[in-house]
Amino acid sequence: MECKQEQNLAHCACTYDACNKKGRCCDCISYHLKQRQLPGCCFPPAAERTYDRSFEHFVRLVESGRV
Repeated sequence: MECKQEQNLAHCACTYDACNKKGRCCDCISYHLKQRQLPGCCFPPAAERTYDRSFEHFVRLVESGRV
């Protein structure tokens, strides 16, 4: 399968500029799941900027209706 990194970058919500996985969604998802996290694109912008990508943070956002 061909990586569509350039196309993915147009929609990548990650604000971590030094990320070497930007636009490479399969690598990003694999990395974050191993860390018990979700990638930044699963979070609204204000929540993503906190860099708290934990499952627990996501659940709190869902419970509060922010996702």
